[in-house]
Formats: sequence, structure tokens, C-alpha cells
Amino acid sequence: MTGKERMLKTLRFEQPDRPPHFEIMFQLEKEAFGLQFPDNHLWGSCTAAGKDRLIGQCMGIYEKIVERYQWDALAVFFPWSDPDGVRAAKRTFGDDILIGSIVGGTIWSIEGMQDWMQFALDLAERPEAIHAEAQRRTQVALATFASLAEAGADFIHVVNDVAFNAGPFISPAQFREFITPHLHRQVQEIRALGVIPFVHTDGNIMPILDDYLSLGAACFQSVDPMAGMDIAEVKRRCHGKMALMGNVQCNLMQEGPREAIRKSARYCLENASPGGGYIFGTSNTIFPGMPLANYEYMLEVYREFCSKGLSASRGAARLPAPVRRDHSHHERPEPEAAPLRVAEP
Repeated sequence: MTGKERMLKTLRFEQPDRPPHFEIMFQLEKEAFGLQFPDNHLWGSCTAAGKDRLIGQCMGIYEKIVERYQWDALAVFFPWSDPDGVRAAKRTFGDDILIGSIVGGTIWSIEGMQDWMQFALDLAERPEAIHAEAQRRTQVALATFASLAEAGADFIHVVNDVAFNAGPFISPAQFREFITPHLHRQVQEIRALGVIPFVHTDGNIMPILDDYLSLGAACFQSVDPMAGMDIAEVKRRCHGKMALMGNVQCNLMQEGPREAIRKSARYCLENASPGGGYIFGTSNTIFPGMPLANYEYMLEVYREFCSKGLSASRGAARLPAPVRRDHSHHERPEPEAAPLRVAEP
């Protein structure tokens, strides 16, 4: 089974040979391979030929990451939201793995907030201004989605942090008015392009989980345990509707100890992988400063779990029957009714 086949199978809520794995970003390339992604400032000033060289440099590192860590998918993060990067990844990996891109800042969110006081005033006194800016961001996002789809992206990961550890950054009622409709439109447009929509936020979204379920996204990434998101409960509510990715606790990946990493990884695998609909990974990214040895130990736990065939043995009988959806790149699913940070470089 190829990585792409494994990903598509789990997104259909079917049990793959093993839970798929990849990370949204991997920024320990120097520690792992003695190589480094190009500096961010180089992308804006390079010629077309220079950009090709930078993309080639990235692809060489991506090949090493995918081979060493047996990733089943790749969200091209350098260059960011760039169709040229997607085209290069498709040439490099073909149909062996699922290829995607990351798009951020598509709705009002925590990481993009410049003036909290003005935002609060506008929520109360000028809601039309909030909607107008949300519509502007949506139009920009739709143009980016179209360019990535044209480049051959299999999936697009839409990243917006809209919750703190205590809950959403605005009330659930405000979220349903100012966020959900715009994010729903974006997700449905990705589907209409024949591309698989992933979504991300950190924080505790339990008060707005139904809003996320209403989007029609194929997969929700993060499931932030530091905010109290219990993947067993989230899986129970989402199975057959929206797949999950992540939940291995990132502060433990940073600080250890190993036994705590093992416990977090095993909890995710044992509670989320039965019945498909789960992609194993951290609750955010493999970020600078994380000990590489901790990521590699997490993968040791994963390989041990997969080798014993436990993914099909626990909890599946208690899951609701899945709602079948086709998440393939070539067949368009019908629209549905109605953070640690993933930060743009």
C-alpha cells in the first residue's frame, strides 16, 4: 500500500494496514541531515532561476524526510502556499504520497490580530466591518486555493488559530456569525476544486466542535491535548464525519520524559486509530528546538504499535458507523449541509 493509498483509505474511515503518519512541518533538518531549508528572505528577492534552485534544495530535504520517517503525505511548507512548490513535489514524489500545501490567515484569528481593542469594539458596534474583512480574506484565499488546485495539490491545509486553552477566542455565538460561514465557504470551494480540505486550530474547540463538523472538512489537525482536547471523546463525536490528525502532546515532545511521550503517543494510537479516520502525528509541528531524539522516539512507539497490529483491536466496536465519503482527488465529494502555532514562515 502506498502512502497516498493509506491516506485516502483512512480519510474514507476504512482501516488501513497501519495508521498513516506525517507532520505538517519538519524544521529539524539541520539536526537530522546536516542540511537547511533556504532562509525566508531569499524567496522574495530571487529570480525565476533562483527560485527553481531554492525549490530544488527544498525537494532534496523533503525526499530525505519522507524516506527516513516514512511519511505518507507532505504539506509543502517551503515555499509557503506556492503552486510551484506543489508542482515540484508532484514531480518528485508522483503518486507515492499525498501532496498538499498550507494556507493561513483566511479568517479572523488569533495569530493575525493586530488590534484586539478595535476588534472587540467592531464586534459590538460595527459587525458589518468584521464581515467585510472576512469576505476580503476569503476572496484572497479562494484565489490561492485555485492556483494550488491547478498545480495538482491533493489536499489544502487551512490553518487559523481560533482558540486558547480555555476555549474559542470569541463566544460560540459570535463564532457562528463571524467565522463559521466564511470558513464553510472556503472548505466547500476546496471540495469544488476536487481537492481534499484539511483544517487546523490549536486550543480547546469543544464548544465549537459542531461548527467544525459542519464545515465538511476531511480532516481536523491538532486536537490540542494541552488545551484539554481528549482525542477519545473527539473521535467519538467526529468518526465518520471528519478525520483527525495529531494529539501527541507537543510540550512533552519538547521536554520529555520519554515515558510521558510514550503514554501520549499510545493514547492517541489506541483511541483514535481503530476504524480509520486518524493520522498519527504531534499536536502541532516538528518545530525548532524540539529534540530530534524525542521525535524519533515517538516514531519508535508508533512502529511498535503498528508491528503488533493493535490499531484494529481496540475500541472499534464502540465507534458509530462511518458516513461514507469519497475524498479522492479526482472525484468531487458533494457539499455538506450546514494552538502551539502553525505559523506562516
